[in-house]
Amino acid sequence: MSSHIEKAYEIARDRYAHLGIKTDAVLKKIQEKSISLHCWQGDDVRGFERSDAALTGGGIQTTGHYPGRARNADELRMDLEKAFSLIPGTHRVNLHAIYGEFGTKGVERNTIEPRYFNAWIDWAKTRGLGLDFNATLFSHPKADAGFTLSSKDSEIRKFWIDHVKCCRRIAAYMGKALNRPCIHNLWIPDGMKDSCVDRGGYRAILKDSLNEIFEIAYDPLELKDSLESKLFGIGSESYVVGSHEFYLGYALTHNMMLCLDLGHFHPTESVADKISSIMQFFQEMLLHISRGVRWDSDHVAIFDDQMRDIAQEIVRNDALERVHIALDFFDASINRIGAWVTGARATLKALLSALLEPTDMLVRSEEKHNYFARLALLEEIKTMPLGAVWDFYCLTNNIPVGDDWISVVLQYEKDVLSKRL
Repeated sequence: MSSHIEKAYEIARDRYAHLGIKTDAVLKKIQEKSISLHCWQGDDVRGFERSDAALTGGGIQTTGHYPGRARNADELRMDLEKAFSLIPGTHRVNLHAIYGEFGTKGVERNTIEPRYFNAWIDWAKTRGLGLDFNATLFSHPKADAGFTLSSKDSEIRKFWIDHVKCCRRIAAYMGKALNRPCIHNLWIPDGMKDSCVDRGGYRAILKDSLNEIFEIAYDPLELKDSLESKLFGIGSESYVVGSHEFYLGYALTHNMMLCLDLGHFHPTESVADKISSIMQFFQEMLLHISRGVRWDSDHVAIFDDQMRDIAQEIVRNDALERVHIALDFFDASINRIGAWVTGARATLKALLSALLEPTDMLVRSEEKHNYFARLALLEEIKTMPLGAVWDFYCLTNNIPVGDDWISVVLQYEKDVLSKRL
């Protein structure tokens, strides 16, 4: 089997060389790119605050009851390890604040401390993984009214301000312990189902809350801050306080990262088109990879046109090292390990495809106004042997090639997941 893969790769290498692409160099470049796997796919966004926890409120919804979700941190880490064993490269894990190990009594969110995440740090350290972090401003009684950091109730607002302060402290602690920056991303569910009159008032409050949260400066080698916008959500269809324009302005004036989630914009809006504009003004940015089907439905990411466009814009703008990529979807209707691996491999395939594009040749045609040659070449490269290069990439990483990984997931389901009640 390996000899066939190697032979196919040699043929593909020659074909890409004809276009000026050195596939060996491309494989080295993608090997260095890490993506962040989101822990919440493994347990349906329940977390470990209490044993009977379930996702509630905040404009987030997971559907399905496929057997085998992780019930505790040890099971979740076990499932993540299985996923990583089927994904080429070395990557990261993205945690939400509700995934600390808080003990039987539990801990209120505005008092959480780094020590509740020591087991995650030790696990990541032994496996050479990075960690990212997110404050959790949903699934809580103090978020039920629909407002957190923009709440006009000072007590509720202070609770959430303190929570985010705790989370930034935890993220910096993680970054220092692992000797690599931890990205802390902030998303809030604040908004209204129907028409809002005081749009500016809530945004002014949010701005003040952010100012208080970010008063504390951390070493950028330990912590990088990101803000994530949204167009609408369940229960906030008419108005979202943390809009794209609001966070764009705040992040730009406060030297922070902007996070673009593929499902957080209008279905006909191109997130890919935003990248080249944002990278003119930001040193770095964060992408949350998801797939919206008619709405922000957080479907498992696949190698579709949107994913291809995203990867092409990253590579064409020489921004592979400046754009951080994290997965952000959750599907409880299918095998959860399979969902992780499908989304991660699709993301890496898209990046590999973009790196194999003869961009310089295309740009030269464009600059000469030879738009026919540009269009024709874009069509021809669609049938170039990307699959042979991808298979060789998996082979050299000791990762199952082709569809062989599917049987590994199904066996894990039979041996492990099916025994979870």
